[in-house]
Amino acid sequence: MQNNKLLRSLMALLIITFLIIPSVYAKQLETGKAKSEGMSDERLTRIDDHLSRTVQQQRVKGMVAMIARNGKVVYHKAFGEMDDGKPMQKNAIFRICSMSKPITAVAVMMLWEKGLIELNEPISKYIPEFNDVKVLVRDKAEEKGYRLERAKRPITIRHLLSHTSGITYGFWGQPLVAKFYVENNVSDGLTITEGTIGEGIKRLAKCPLLFHPGEGWEYGLNNDVLGYLIEVVSGMPLNKFFEENIFKPLKMNDTFFFVPDEKVSRLAAVYEPKAGGGLAKLNRNVISKSFLSQVDGLRYGPFYSYQGPKTYFSGGGGLHSTPIDYLRFCQMMLNGGDLDGIRILSPTTIELMLGNYMGTFKHWVYSDEGSRYGLGFMIVTDRYFAANPLPNGSYSWGGFYHTRFYIDPKHKLIALYFSQIFPTTPVDDVARKYYVLTQQAIEK
Repeated sequence: MQNNKLLRSLMALLIITFLIIPSVYAKQLETGKAKSEGMSDERLTRIDDHLSRTVQQQRVKGMVAMIARNGKVVYHKAFGEMDDGKPMQKNAIFRICSMSKPITAVAVMMLWEKGLIELNEPISKYIPEFNDVKVLVRDKAEEKGYRLERAKRPITIRHLLSHTSGITYGFWGQPLVAKFYVENNVSDGLTITEGTIGEGIKRLAKCPLLFHPGEGWEYGLNNDVLGYLIEVVSGMPLNKFFEENIFKPLKMNDTFFFVPDEKVSRLAAVYEPKAGGGLAKLNRNVISKSFLSQVDGLRYGPFYSYQGPKTYFSGGGGLHSTPIDYLRFCQMMLNGGDLDGIRILSPTTIELMLGNYMGTFKHWVYSDEGSRYGLGFMIVTDRYFAANPLPNGSYSWGGFYHTRFYIDPKHKLIALYFSQIFPTTPVDDVARKYYVLTQQAIEK
């Protein structure tokens, strides 16, 4: 009798194991041999040298790098530590911050494909608080050094997708404007935030624009506004819309706004440079001066990932993910909108998203003569002048804490580099060189 019970228990465990394994590993793209996919094994080892050296020099504590070609993973390695004394794991979870923006842009285009919205519609149709937006105009004749005037035209959904609305970030510290964001308690999504995205966007609508909609390009909280638009149009909280319409269909099982308690042990820690050299774990919330003014515009910290009310779904910077999950999103884009037979967008919609919506506008911080912004991505339009000289038509973006990706349609190549450090400026070359090392490994 005991033997029969033991046999039944073992059989049950075996069945459960077979049921669980596919669901766990279905999210990983098929692994392929580099040589078979036209990549050089020998040249890929140069990536090992570069990233190992970066860790040894204590420029970055740890990272995960991943490359896929022709829909197959040809490189996936972890380097350094994800936390003090804890080796980096390939399935580590990272704060991807602004890499949330492409996902939000895809969600907006899903609503557009269903005929629920039009790109040239004013956002005030869905969020009335934007009915009477003002533009800040510098005017030395005024006591405050500026005046507010009514916007010449309404902000449209297209303006928001392309960052041509005039909305900025409080932490940029643009003179005169940053204080409005601080006074109205506008969150950039990088720290624990009370309330909902809807409440935050209504406060944002009280702040002046940097320019009249359509008359400039400014990287800002546009995707947070779009996140609230998705909630209004779909009738669903943003986290639920993403989960039901993007994450579940694409089997992105480790992508979410807030890390579940049972997965916090896989969350990579954020590091910062120490005054005397080396790195220290960021274990505090930071409020720092904006770099163009004395306004306390930059508020960030590591704790929003798993602490706080967990009710503020920032469409511009709130998501967490793994390279494995985000690769699936990128592969969907590279495939023309579908993955494993599940269609998220039409190929014609993706083509629309990858146009130049930035025109010849300049940005006061971001300077790249060879790249232009589309609807959610930066696209290489002239590789000879691009900061990342990828083939023309390649598109990419990155996140506040040093996560990066690019998609190269010409070579059917995707590369991801995930780390966690701030400020990122001293280590931006690490990702740029990684891009070069992925491209130089192409043989066919």
